[in-house]
Amino acid sequence: MAPVSEQLPPQGAGDPAAVPLPGPAAAAEPRRENGGEWCPGSGSPAAPCGGSAAQPRAAEEEEAAPGSAAPEPPEGGWGWVVMLAAMWCNGAVFGIQNSCGVLFVSMLQLFGGGEDKQMAFKTAWVNSLSMGMVFFCSPVVSIFTDLFGCRKVAVIGAAVGFVGLLSSSFVSTIEPLYFTYGILFACGCSFAYQPSLVILGHYFKKRLGLVNGIVTAGSSLFTVSLPFLLRVLLYSVGLYNTLRVLSILIFILFLAGFTYKPLVCNAKDKEGGKKGKFRFPPGKNICNFSVFKVLSYRIWAFGIPAALFGYFVPYVHLMKHVKDRFGDSMPEEVLLLCLGITSGVGRLVFGRVADYIPGAKKVYLQVASFFFIGLMSMMIPLCHVFGGLIAVCLFMGLFDGCFICIMAPIAFELVGAQDVSQAIGFLLGLMSIPMTVGPPIAGLLRDRLGTYDVAFYLAGVPPLIGGAILCFIPWVHERQKLKERAKPVDGETTEKMLEKESTLSDTAEKPVKEMESGF
Repeated sequence: MAPVSEQLPPQGAGDPAAVPLPGPAAAAEPRRENGGEWCPGSGSPAAPCGGSAAQPRAAEEEEAAPGSAAPEPPEGGWGWVVMLAAMWCNGAVFGIQNSCGVLFVSMLQLFGGGEDKQMAFKTAWVNSLSMGMVFFCSPVVSIFTDLFGCRKVAVIGAAVGFVGLLSSSFVSTIEPLYFTYGILFACGCSFAYQPSLVILGHYFKKRLGLVNGIVTAGSSLFTVSLPFLLRVLLYSVGLYNTLRVLSILIFILFLAGFTYKPLVCNAKDKEGGKKGKFRFPPGKNICNFSVFKVLSYRIWAFGIPAALFGYFVPYVHLMKHVKDRFGDSMPEEVLLLCLGITSGVGRLVFGRVADYIPGAKKVYLQVASFFFIGLMSMMIPLCHVFGGLIAVCLFMGLFDGCFICIMAPIAFELVGAQDVSQAIGFLLGLMSIPMTVGPPIAGLLRDRLGTYDVAFYLAGVPPLIGGAILCFIPWVHERQKLKERAKPVDGETTEKMLEKESTLSDTAEKPVKEMESGF
C-alpha cells in the first residue's frame, strides 16, 4: 500500500501515514514545543508535533515573552537537507514494506517444508505483523514526538529498526522473525517515519505542498525499484545476506535522523529548556479523545478499518499466486512496479481533483477507491494470462493512490485543523488491526484449499462494505454543521438580550446616583 505522507507523504501498500497536509492545517500559526522546538498548529496529520491539548493556552501565554514573535519557517536552507532525509525515510520504510511479497516467497522456500501444510499461514504473519505494527504504533509515536521532539524519536526509532532487521538475518526458523522483523523492525520504522512528516512543517509553510510531493516520490521510487534489486540479491546471495543489505538502508536512515534540527523560538526558550525540569503533562492533555465525539469521524475511523481486511492481501500473496499459476517464467516483480507507478500517479491526479470537491464530499473519492480496489481483488483469480494481472495492478495502484492522498484533507474537514494530527494517529492505529489479520487468513485459506482463488474473492468483499459505510459521512457531517450553526445564533441572541438589559439597568440607575450625589 502506499505510505500516509502524501498528505502526510504517499507510499506503497502501507503508508497511509504519508499524507500531505491540507492547506489550512499547514498554514496554522506555529506553536512552541518542549525543549525549544516549535511546530505548526496542526503539524503533520499522522504525527503531531505539539498537540493542541499538550499545553494549555493560558500556560503558553504566561511563558511567551512580551513582544516576541514565533519564527517563520525558513522555506529552504537546511530545510532542503531535511527534505532529502525525509524522502529517504519514506522510501526505505515503505519500499521494504511494499516489497514484502518478494521476501514472502523467499521465506517460504527457505523455511518451508513438505511436512508443514500451514507454512503460507505462518509466513504471512511475518509481513502482516510488520505492516500492522507500523500503523499500530502511530498514536504512541505522536505522543513521544510531542514530548521529546522529532530528532530524538527518529534517531532512536531508526536504531531500533536497524537492530531488528539485522537480527532477522541470523534466525534459523520462521518463529523468531515474528519478533525481530514483525515487531522490532516495524516499531523502529514507525518511530522513524512519523517524525519525518512532522519536521517538514518546521522548515516549510508556503512550499509545504511541493515538499510533501517530493518526499512522497521517495516512497514510489523505492517501491518501483526495490523489488528488482531484491530479486537479484535473493538469487545471488540468499535471504540472510539480502536482509543485511537492507539493514544498510536503515542505517542510513539512522544517520538521516540527525538532520532533523529543531528550530527554537528565542533565547528565553533555550534558557528555559536547559534550566527547567522536564515534567510529563497530564494524561488527558496528551491523548485527545475528544475527536471521537464527532459522529462523522467515528463513522470514518471505523469504516476505513472495516474496508482494509482484504486491502493488504494482494501485496503479500500476489507474488506467490503468480508462481503457483504461471510458474517461474513470469517476472512477478513487474506487478509491484505497476502498483508503485500508478499509485504515484493516483496521488497526484486525485489529490488535485480533491481540491475542487467541497467539504466532506471528498469522502466519495474514497468510496470510489474502495469499490474499485475490491473489484480488482476479485478479478485477480479470473486472470489466466499475465497481461490481465498487469491491467488489474495498474487500476489497483491508481485507486490505492486516491485512497491514500485524501486522508489528511478528509480528517481536516471532519475534525478541524486543531485536532487533525491526533485524528490521523488514532485512525492509523485502528487500521493496523485489519491489515495485520487479513493476509494470514488468506494464507490459511491457501493452505487448506491449495489455491488463492477464494482468498482473493473474499479480500474484495470488505472494501465494498467499508465503502458503503463511508457513504453516510457527508450526510451526517452536514447535519452536524447545521446544528453547530444554530448554537451560536442562540448564544448571540441571549448575549444581546443581556447587554440590552444591562444598558437599561444602567440608564435607570444613573438618575438615582445623581440625586444621591446632590444631597
